[in-house]
Amino acid sequence: MSATELPLIGDYSTPVTALSGARIGVVTFPGTLDDRDAARAVGLAGAEAVSLWHADSDLADVDAVVIPGGFSYGDYLRAGAISRFAPMMDKIIDAANSDAKLPVLGICNGFQILTESHLLPGSMIKNDHLKFLCRDQVLRVDNNSTAWTNQYAQGEEITVVLKNQDGQYVADEKTLDALEAEGRVAFSYVGWNPNGSRRNIAGITNAAGNVVGLMPHPEHAVEAGFGPDHTGTDGLGVFASVLTHLVGGQK
Repeated sequence: MSATELPLIGDYSTPVTALSGARIGVVTFPGTLDDRDAARAVGLAGAEAVSLWHADSDLADVDAVVIPGGFSYGDYLRAGAISRFAPMMDKIIDAANSDAKLPVLGICNGFQILTESHLLPGSMIKNDHLKFLCRDQVLRVDNNSTAWTNQYAQGEEITVVLKNQDGQYVADEKTLDALEAEGRVAFSYVGWNPNGSRRNIAGITNAAGNVVGLMPHPEHAVEAGFGPDHTGTDGLGVFASVLTHLVGGQK
């Protein structure tokens, strides 16, 4: 095989959406691990990633926000419990609940922070097997009408990376019933429940569809040659979805 016949690995010179100029904030807390990965995913989708520091109180005029994974504040007290009180989170909470309905995505520790902030219901506790787990994970898209899932087909199965220790989603039965009845389960685990999450829930959305939290990591499945099984780009749709949402004037 000649050099010209080699496949282009990770060639995204043409953005996956037609939107230009969108600014997506990526928040960093002490202990955040995946902020650069999230920023790269934003760039591959065709937007500008804007770094947001947890101690600041200026959203820098961003169009959406990603709260990435990691172990903010070492997961002391509870995962995400301290980060919820960061000045930046106060701004994000207000903007997400405002008439503008700022799109907010929380991944892994970001999902934990969203539940601690009461932007999403329920809570996250230790995996039922009490071990850290890292693996490729199949998810089903149960709601494709949110700001972060509209580029997927309803019921589509995707494969992204899962890595967590406090990944078990829990809520009371009334809340779980409401989430299912209102179509607010965004993603479900397929094939195996890796952490004991109630009703196989991997991710949920708020009623407005602008705030989504999920435990697995779509930002680790956005570039050919580096995703699950070294081929997966299934996670890119999450970041393309918010740009399509913004293009559609739903901001």
